[in-house]
Parts: sequence; C-alpha cells; structure tokens
Amino acid sequence: MWLIYALLDALMAAISITLTKAGVKNVNPVLAFALESVLILSISWSAVFFKGGQSEIAKIDKQTWLFLAGAGVATTLASLFQFGALKNGHAGAVSSIDRSSLVLTILFATLFLKEKLTWQLVVGGILIVGGAILIATGKQEGK
Repeated sequence: MWLIYALLDALMAAISITLTKAGVKNVNPVLAFALESVLILSISWSAVFFKGGQSEIAKIDKQTWLFLAGAGVATTLASLFQFGALKNGHAGAVSSIDRSSLVLTILFATLFLKEKLTWQLVVGGILIVGGAILIATGKQEGK
C-alpha cells in the first residue's frame, strides 16, 4: 500500500508544482503560499474528522509533538522557498533541485534514524544529484 501512496504523492507533487508555477506568475509568492496553506489546513482537518482521528490528539506524547512541530516548520520554510524559486525559475529546474532533497533524506535517515545505507542508495543518490544538475543547468526555453 505504501507504494500506491508514494506514486500518488509523486503525481500530486507534479500537479502541485505545475499549478503553483502558474499561480505565482502575477502574485507575491508568500501570499500565494498563505492562500494555498488555508486550503491545505482545511482539507487536512476535514480528513482527520472524516476518519475520526481527532480523538487521538490527546494521546500524542511530548517528543512526538516536538518532532511534528519541527517538521511543520521545515515544511513551511521549504514551501516558502519553493514558491519563491518558482516565481522566477523554471518549474522543471526548481523541481529537480527540490526533489534532490531525497539525497539529504537518505543521509539524515542513515545518521539519525539508523536506516541501513546500501550501495543502491549511494548509486541512486549520485544519479539523482547528477540528473538534478543536468536539468537545472540545461537550457530552458520560456519562463
């Protein structure tokens, strides 16, 4: 089931980048993100209530709250930076650099979550960085 969710995530991320690039064309990127965040908040809480998950809030321990708060701050900053980059950059170039965060995720997961680092992850990471560089530095047509 995780693979289906991951594929849907990739599809929605691609749609999100494309629509965001179109949306920030004539709008301040911070305002665009704030408007989009209202929708994210509304949809997220609707899903919580639809699935009956609101009762689990009281069961969340302090450490988990701290992890989630940190992730929330990082997600917000990442989105603000992404919107700023999309305002002036090409969607493909911005997205390729953004998605190269996978390499940092592999590194952080190895260091902090003690996940196993395999040769496949190392080679894949190198290929991702190489691909991101090729896409980001390639000649872009239009804006």
